[in-house]
Amino acid sequence: MTEPAVSVSPYWEITFDADGDVDGRERDRLLDQVRRRKVRDLIVFAHGWNNDRSTATRMFSQFFEPVPSLAPTARLGYVGVVWPSMRFCDEPIPDFPRSVAAGIAEDSASSLGKDTRHALLEVFPGRATLVEQIVRLLDQQPDDGASLEEFGRLVRLLVEARPQGPGVSFAADTLAEGVPESDPEMLFGDTAAVCAAFAQALSGTDGPSFGLPRLWDGALELLRQATYYAMKRRAGTVGERGLGRVVGQLAAAAPDVRVHLIGHSFGGRLVSFALRGLPSGVHTVKSVTLLQGAFSHYAFAPRLPHDPRASGVLDGQYHRIDGPLVCCYSHFDEALGTVYPLASRMAGDDRSVVADFGIGGMLGAQWGAMGHDGVQAVPGTASFTLAEALRTRLPVSGCVNVDAASVVCRGGAPAGAHSDICHRELAQVVLAAGRVR
Repeated sequence: MTEPAVSVSPYWEITFDADGDVDGRERDRLLDQVRRRKVRDLIVFAHGWNNDRSTATRMFSQFFEPVPSLAPTARLGYVGVVWPSMRFCDEPIPDFPRSVAAGIAEDSASSLGKDTRHALLEVFPGRATLVEQIVRLLDQQPDDGASLEEFGRLVRLLVEARPQGPGVSFAADTLAEGVPESDPEMLFGDTAAVCAAFAQALSGTDGPSFGLPRLWDGALELLRQATYYAMKRRAGTVGERGLGRVVGQLAAAAPDVRVHLIGHSFGGRLVSFALRGLPSGVHTVKSVTLLQGAFSHYAFAPRLPHDPRASGVLDGQYHRIDGPLVCCYSHFDEALGTVYPLASRMAGDDRSVVADFGIGGMLGAQWGAMGHDGVQAVPGTASFTLAEALRTRLPVSGCVNVDAASVVCRGGAPAGAHSDICHRELAQVVLAAGRVR
């Protein structure tokens, strides 16, 4: 099996399917090679919603590139976690060539573009007919409300959304006592009202009415958020049922190897759920670093400020780390600062979102994302600027927030700096969190 061309060595990739099942040959090779090469510190990186292996591998390579010079005497190994995810192709990645980052699609006749259509077909196999029907409606933008409602129905079918009683937020990752997780209510309400709220918030206007062309702008955002919802659900599955088990198998095969988990965007959710999937007694995870984590800032909270009956879905899981959980965040991340909390707010409540949002404002803290303002409501969480983190010895355990806005600051609409993560300073944070020297 040929190793991908990357900037570091030894490097392995390990692939999971949507159900969290691992490629057995890749896993077995990893377990064998880590022992043979006498790796001491293994850095494991899970990508976000990039939709193909080549883009993910390029990001891994670019992020890892400065690591050997930062820890020249360490016996390092590197792993890229590849899982079937989705990135809309109008979300550019800083410093990536257009052909690799799949920037804004070339075929302007379609609201999605050929690259995004292809990505939808890849991550939702067997649903080609649904994808084509959705694309046709976005292209034609029929001037009638029935077509918009049909669009909403098709999107629900695409992401396999099923109502399950009382709704839990699409993005809050919180559980009230006795309330199961369910699919987001934004997919089951009035499609026109949901699309209007998205279109209004994204346009930065406060007009009370919208014609159907504007509603179709909101419809594209509804598809984006529904797809992200499916990827959010998938990231948790791959982490808990897939990566957590593989880390446990690695601990059994090579107990002296120190594992350091990194996750970008939904990859942050993936590596965090891997903690929940660790077998009992496994203590080989020495650090977890979240880069622009696309899940609730209350995910690790024992109690929520707005609902004392509820806790974060990962309450206490950071104690599974024999070291700190470090959350790097930036207010320049537009994907997490604007659209993510908007979708979260819409997911659990059918009241007007824009009334609460305000033009140029922010939604309430209830709907915030970890990659925008860090871990919240976890007692004892330490906070640093990036400069402080690089000159201070980080805590040896618990949650740590690092404001990385000084470097995570570039990127255009609609995602902003969400993917601006390949910086030497962030690689230094990873090594500092894991005490890698």
